[in-house]
Amino acid sequence: MEYTADLQKYLQLYAVTDRRYGQGTLAERISAALKGGVTMVQLREKHLSAEEFMRETKEIGQITVSFHVPLIINDCLGAALCEEAAGLHIGQTDMEAGTARKALGPEKILGVSAATLEEALAAEAAGADYLGVGAIFPTATKTDARTVSLTELRKICQTVKIPVVAIGGLGTENLPLLKGSGIAGAAVVSALFAAPDIAKAAATLKQQLEEITGGATL
Repeated sequence: MEYTADLQKYLQLYAVTDRRYGQGTLAERISAALKGGVTMVQLREKHLSAEEFMRETKEIGQITVSFHVPLIINDCLGAALCEEAAGLHIGQTDMEAGTARKALGPEKILGVSAATLEEALAAEAAGADYLGVGAIFPTATKTDARTVSLTELRKICQTVKIPVVAIGGLGTENLPLLKGSGIAGAAVVSALFAAPDIAKAAATLKQQLEEITGGATL
C-alpha cells in the first residue's frame, strides 16, 4: 500500500512494540492496539536474528495491512525491504540516513530519531520522511535516551518541513503538555502495551491526540 502521500495522518498514534509488556502473542497485542485506533506500528526487535525478524515482519505486516496501517521496521533494513513493511526507522547511531534513503528507494517511509534541531535538519536534508523527537520524558524503554525539552521540541516542529512525532515516556497524564507544540503525533510503548486493556488504552490515547494535533485523522 502507498502511505507516503498522506503520511502525517498515519503518525498520530504511533505504537512501538516491546515484548516486555502485555500478555498473549505479539500479534494479538498489535491487533488489539489496531482495533483501538493505532495509526502506525513500529516493530522493534533488538534481540532477534535477521531471519527471525524477517519472519515476524511478514506475520505482523499481514495484520497491519488488513487495518490499512503502515508497518515501520526499527533498524533492520532487510526486513524493511519486505513487501509487508512500509518503511524503516533509524536512530542517530544506526545506519546513516542518506544511505538508508538510497537503499529504501522513494516509495518506502524513512523515519529518523533526533534530539536536537541540528540532528533534525540533517535528517531532513538526508531524505527522512518524518522525525521521532525525544525522549520528551524519562522512559524505561530506552534508559540511555537523551531528554529533549518542550522548547526544543517546539523549535524543531517550527523549523523542519517534515512531520514530527514526540516519543519518550508519553502517556495519558503528560500528553496534554504537548498541545501547541506542532507535533503530528506521539509514539507510545508502555502506555499502550502495558495497559490491562490495550484496545481501550489505544482509544483513549487516540482521543487525546486528536485534540492535541487538531482533529481526527483515520
